[in-house]
Amino acid sequence: MDVMNSPFLPLLLALILAATSGSTIIKKLKEFKFGQNVRTDGPQSHLSKQGIPSMGGLIFLLSSSFVAILMSGFSLTVILMVLVMLSFGLIGFLDDYLKVKKKSSDGLSAKQKMLLLLLFGLLAGGVLYGQLELSALKIPFTSWSWELGIFYIPFVVIFFAAVTNAVNLTDGIDGLSSSVTIAALLFFALVAARNGQKDILVFAMALMGGLGGFLFFNFYPAKVFMGDTGSLALGGALGILALLTQTELFLLLVGIVYVVETLSVILQVAWFKRTGKRIFRMAPIHHHFEALGWKETKIVAVFTGITLFMVAVSYFLS
Repeated sequence: MDVMNSPFLPLLLALILAATSGSTIIKKLKEFKFGQNVRTDGPQSHLSKQGIPSMGGLIFLLSSSFVAILMSGFSLTVILMVLVMLSFGLIGFLDDYLKVKKKSSDGLSAKQKMLLLLLFGLLAGGVLYGQLELSALKIPFTSWSWELGIFYIPFVVIFFAAVTNAVNLTDGIDGLSSSVTIAALLFFALVAARNGQKDILVFAMALMGGLGGFLFFNFYPAKVFMGDTGSLALGGALGILALLTQTELFLLLVGIVYVVETLSVILQVAWFKRTGKRIFRMAPIHHHFEALGWKETKIVAVFTGITLFMVAVSYFLS
């Protein structure tokens, strides 16, 4: 095998770059006092995490973006994927910055965040429809495609808003979102390799490597958190990967953890408003398992294992 053409090279380079630059970035985050403001209504065990640097998503975003663009030979497809990922990361960065400035766990308002998510989703949808001429939604387990025409754009807008929010909700335990997303990215890497989509494969592998390097600092006990800077960017990355490989609906299976995390919040809020009672001890559901006495490392291992299983099932079915 030609080492320079190996799909594992982007992964290895991004991993090394993230792992070696992480300490410097964390140091700078501490100097700027970009520390985590922990929610007072969250698990009491998380109060000890107050002040741990946030915005750590910069570690894997910078490393994976640089490696992906370089290793793809400045491919326009990879540049598009990187721009989509970084655009949603920018929303998260603004949210994280406001949290630090206000010394609160609240940054952008829900309306402000959603408006920005919809705006960037609209821009991405316009490019995918207008420039790449994507307009159909493949139906899993069949050879059929649902032609959406111009309505492909609003679909993309809603799709990005849903995926980014779901990934954001999953980021609540040391190493959870990083580990689950590495597993999910494996699906897109496998699909891209099978389809001969080399540029998409390079991007997926580079992001896996960047997240792997980030995990050196994010695994329990975490020295840094990815913040909304990282979680919203990861949602954007998963979204664009699903759209370009036309496996949008398979993300429901591959991202089963994201789906369950989101549903747990929706059900908890709806049931509490209706009855004044809670279904789960705490939501999102990873906090419910914490309240039951599960260690953070156990939750990460179980949720990642479930994702890997669903990746195998989804790849076989696709």
